[in-house]
Amino acid sequence: MAMATTTMTKVFVLLFVVATCYLPALAVAAESDCATDTAGRDKAQALRLKVIAIFCILAGSAVGAALPSLGSRFPAIQPETDVFLSVKAFAGGVILATGLVHILPAAFEALSSPCLVGGPWKSFPFAGMVAMVSAIGTLIVDTVATGYFQRTDAKRKAAAVADEPDDLEASDEHSHGHAHGMSVMSVAPAGEEDLVRHRVISQVLELGVVVHSLIIGMSLGASDFPSTVRPLVPALTFHQFFEGIGLGGCIVQAKFRVRSVVTMALFFSLTTPAGIAVGIGISSVYDANSPTALVVQGLLEAAAAGILVYMALVDILAEDFMKTKVQSRGRLQLAMNVSLLLGAGLMSMIAIWA
Repeated sequence: MAMATTTMTKVFVLLFVVATCYLPALAVAAESDCATDTAGRDKAQALRLKVIAIFCILAGSAVGAALPSLGSRFPAIQPETDVFLSVKAFAGGVILATGLVHILPAAFEALSSPCLVGGPWKSFPFAGMVAMVSAIGTLIVDTVATGYFQRTDAKRKAAAVADEPDDLEASDEHSHGHAHGMSVMSVAPAGEEDLVRHRVISQVLELGVVVHSLIIGMSLGASDFPSTVRPLVPALTFHQFFEGIGLGGCIVQAKFRVRSVVTMALFFSLTTPAGIAVGIGISSVYDANSPTALVVQGLLEAAAAGILVYMALVDILAEDFMKTKVQSRGRLQLAMNVSLLLGAGLMSMIAIWA
């Protein structure tokens, strides 16, 4: 519980930093050399579509994040069942496509925009470098955080065992000492190690998803063109629905308390609608083509892409596909591979509109 609360606090700090980074972009909007085409602009109609988008995306996100939690009512989708592993493979494909097909190209496009005059942005592929550094950083956070919580848990259990009263008879002292030693040596059983790892995975994944969700929400909310907003409503609804399934599956495996599960699901569900609301508020002064806006968006998108690609390949797909249970069953392998390709394919197709 404390671990989830700490991560939520860090995410709120991140969102504050993101909002702060966007403020300078508003100040330079009037100075942008790339004029925005005003043909087809209709603020009133676009606003109606954006309000619809808030409710549709909120519903899609909430349903997607909640579905994996229904395992308590439907045993077939409980963690480690064949259906759950197949759904998780589908979600892994969705998250992988989100990083490689949706976010990373957008980062390259922003940092190579003709509206960026001066600076080093066109002389070096910063989007790729930031994505790489972000993936490496995720690896470091993943391993260091997992190791830290495992060591902390081991020390806590060792201290608890050392404080146990030794009230056994002398004839049983040898066996008691043997059991005592074994309990210290086995303070981190495999099941608990997996649990700690799943909790780290779910929170790091939420961090990457939330950054991306905030950016796409602000981009949608800042647009006053109905022709741009209209196709994004269904596209982003499905986009967030699939991402919610992936995140929800990781949260279920982490076995958080109900309060933490609800907090993480709500935070994910509300991020894109909140981003849309912020975008609506700044739409009259925001210039998406201003250099500062392009640089901030490009760097954040690249960082989010690195996080999601690492999480999809290492923490979601590789971890499940390499399990003995999966390796020893050809039919389950086939089902998971088909699910992976289906998830990646569907999310890639959504890139036509979003």
